[in-house]
Amino acid sequence: MDFYNNLGGLIQAKQGRSRAINAENPHGEKGKGGMAASHLGPSRKGSPNIPELAPGSTHVLAEIDGPGIIQHIWITVTDRTEKDYHVLRDLVLRMYWDNENTPSVEAPLGDFFCCGFARGCDVNSLPIVVNPKRAMNSYFPMPFLKNAKITIENQHAGIVPGFFYQIDYTLYDELPADTVYFHAQWRREKLTQKQKDYTIVDDIKGKGHYIGTYMALTSLERYWWGEGEVKFYIDDDRDYPTICGTGTEDYFGGAWSFGGLDENNRMVERLYSTPFLGYVYYSHHDRDVFHPCHTDDTMPQRGLYRWHIMDPILFEKNLRVTIQQIGVCHKGLFERQDDVASTAYWYQCEPHNPFPPLLSKEDRWPR
Repeated sequence: MDFYNNLGGLIQAKQGRSRAINAENPHGEKGKGGMAASHLGPSRKGSPNIPELAPGSTHVLAEIDGPGIIQHIWITVTDRTEKDYHVLRDLVLRMYWDNENTPSVEAPLGDFFCCGFARGCDVNSLPIVVNPKRAMNSYFPMPFLKNAKITIENQHAGIVPGFFYQIDYTLYDELPADTVYFHAQWRREKLTQKQKDYTIVDDIKGKGHYIGTYMALTSLERYWWGEGEVKFYIDDDRDYPTICGTGTEDYFGGAWSFGGLDENNRMVERLYSTPFLGYVYYSHHDRDVFHPCHTDDTMPQRGLYRWHIMDPILFEKNLRVTIQQIGVCHKGLFERQDDVASTAYWYQCEPHNPFPPLLSKEDRWPR
């Protein structure tokens, strides 16, 4: 049976049953899409969204009996205003597979879709696509054998109006015996420790493969920030990792400080977004949402992603991933302390180790 949707596979007949869940068909039932009525009449766009997410509420976006594979998720929320500041970090996305008690995915909504700092940005990659305005898409395949549950928790102080979503999936009679499950975990250190590597993820136990990193970094010191090396400690590596890169901008597919010339012939960092690598957000020239006349008052913030789809990091027993905080200036390399948040993405056999407690919403807010 063909479970892999790609251009080459389009010439093969597909097996399975296509379904979709949204606010009008919350259980993905066959022949029951678009039934809600509006002032235009029956079945005329009567319930396109969840009208509001109340403070402190958790909504079940999907609960599906398997076997099946979630193939696409689309979500958008209200544009940020002063009232809705931080909403992308105040909404928490969680996913549970096969009736587990602890989530396999737990991350602020924005960071899961490579939009850190509670700000939307355009992303044009293979598994994550974000289009104007804050139209967030995931194409990570998410298999489940017994059950899948996706929830959104509103930890925002106020009502979040107009939560739009659609979850597209296929049901199958069975999945391959070696199927592994999708996982994603968010972390943050508001001030990293000098000479101690920042932990992107650790305590992963089981067999699987690591497939991506999103990093939202606020630089708190002067000079170039991106000399830290990403390390993969595979299967009981202790003092030294099996895989160690050459620098931060190198890991995210760039080189030489992402440098390029602007219209005034000044060297500046250049943004890019490609299928597997991207530097999609830089806040150096920013406006204060509460005081629009104040400009350039934000510490430099940078959002970057790296997908290990063509080069997954394989592990049999366990995995830990870290990154150094090292910069460079006219005096040479130096140890830095910055504000770093990250989302790690991987697949593994269940059960998984429970995640560390998610930081409070206040500790998730960007500087």
